[in-house]
Amino acid sequence: MDTVLVTGANRGLGLELAKQYAAEGWRVFAGCRRASPALAGLAGLRPEVRVLALDVADHDSIEAAARELEGEAIDVLLNNAGTMGGRGTFDEESMREQSFGHTDYEDWANVLRVNLMGPMKMAEAFVEHVARSGQRKIVTLSSMVGSNGLNTIGGLYAYRSSKAAVNAVMKSMSIDLLKRDILAVAMHPGWASTDMGGPRAGITPAQSAAGMRAVIAGLTRGHLGSVLAWDGQVLPY
Repeated sequence: MDTVLVTGANRGLGLELAKQYAAEGWRVFAGCRRASPALAGLAGLRPEVRVLALDVADHDSIEAAARELEGEAIDVLLNNAGTMGGRGTFDEESMREQSFGHTDYEDWANVLRVNLMGPMKMAEAFVEHVARSGQRKIVTLSSMVGSNGLNTIGGLYAYRSSKAAVNAVMKSMSIDLLKRDILAVAMHPGWASTDMGGPRAGITPAQSAAGMRAVIAGLTRGHLGSVLAWDGQVLPY
């Protein structure tokens, strides 16, 4: 049975990914700080879903989760957990919070710890689990706002820089882990109507998750070093 570990699985895209992978017969390790009622309900209905206590901002928590799953094979490590910082949603107030002259440096440090260092620590802690699997894939959710080539409006300093940086991390990881036949990529999930994305988003969580699963299933060495969108497009750095 194929196995996926999804971080941030208590809501939004993480919860939807857990649902869809479970429906396809995968074993799912649903990582989160605490299980939401929705995730607890899913785990209660689906025996293949196991809630895993995991805080990506806490390296001790990551290491404890890796020890708990020692000996397990993880086909897809899916780093979904993330934060926009501030209010946590894409709206005008959030844009003002992260505009020039309004920088909250403590908040920025937390965004980097979650969005950048979290996926790196997850990969280092779980690389042996991934290496013993059949598919051997590490996927980190990034964002199109991390693309310098697509940045035409400025702002969003904390969130944008965290995603640009994690793209660089995944690029190096794709090179370093290829010798172990591990495929590592960054992926843009699209603007989905989650708590973070807000109601104006163009796609649903179900559409985003289904698209990403299809892209992940088709990953090859030719995709390494790319930032892939949920619909298969390659985004510029």
